[in-house]
Amino acid sequence: MPRMMIRVDAELSPDALSAFPHLVAVPQRPQTVLSGDVADQEELQGVISLLVSLGVEVVDVLTVPAPTGLPSG
Repeated sequence: MPRMMIRVDAELSPDALSAFPHLVAVPQRPQTVLSGDVADQEELQGVISLLVSLGVEVVDVLTVPAPTGLPSG
């Protein structure tokens, strides 16, 4: 399951964010970064399509490495 980061050119309202319960939202005024695991390309396209239908411009879509455990030491 790939971990994705989606940056949009808007501050998403709590109502808009509720459409993406499986993603973590981090506001970075005037943008928002959504990140989390997506099952496949179809799910990613669904997220992007929903954002576009809400009138939100998608700025970046990146695959990011999964978080690793704490270093042993």
